[in-house]
Amino acid sequence: MEIYPAIDIMNGKAVRLVKGEGSSAKIYGDPVDFAVKFSEYFKKLHIVDLDGSFSGTLKNLDTVRKIAGETGLWIQLGGGIRTMENINDAFDAGVSAVILGTSATDAAFLRIASEKFPGITVSLDSRGMKAATKGWVENSSMSVISLFENSRKYVRRFIYTDVERDGTLAGISDLKKFWEGEEMIYAGGVSEIRDIKKLEEYGFSGAIVGKAIYEDRIPLQELAGVR
Repeated sequence: MEIYPAIDIMNGKAVRLVKGEGSSAKIYGDPVDFAVKFSEYFKKLHIVDLDGSFSGTLKNLDTVRKIAGETGLWIQLGGGIRTMENINDAFDAGVSAVILGTSATDAAFLRIASEKFPGITVSLDSRGMKAATKGWVENSSMSVISLFENSRKYVRRFIYTDVERDGTLAGISDLKKFWEGEEMIYAGGVSEIRDIKKLEEYGFSGAIVGKAIYEDRIPLQELAGVR
């Protein structure tokens, strides 16, 4: 089980939202400082450009570039990446995997992106098993399962996020495995080590942990011991 500590960036600060609602933002501090701290325990990092998610284009690449340069961590980045130029800029900033959410619902775009760039990851953002898009502000008519089936033709790496649990510390959702050999990472509601153990039983290969870290619900050293 791979653990990805999460850094969500808004207005240059590390924040956490509840269910993706911008008005719920709680500020924790400098994202670079957190990245350096996480680098003492982990090799990989999950970053979301929240300003990018809401605006539709990347806004915090300078911070991401600084994190990559100072930590040397393997980074996956999402948030407002909706053009080929956005993808190219993200890789140029030092990330290893680019996460597509809204743009992944366009099969033609996803096909071209996956052919042109390595490390493309599709975010399955689920609200009632419907795909949430545009910073989770809108619900697509497409189901998460349909998005997965369409996307697996082009990519093998996914992040499943339970939007209604994200940032709530309410524990993980019950979920039947709908993937096969694909890499599937979970996000949303992780609050204790027991949640991570359960995700491993469900068949997830990784877990994104955010608020539980920032609120000291799971000590970093204990979390780093999960393998």
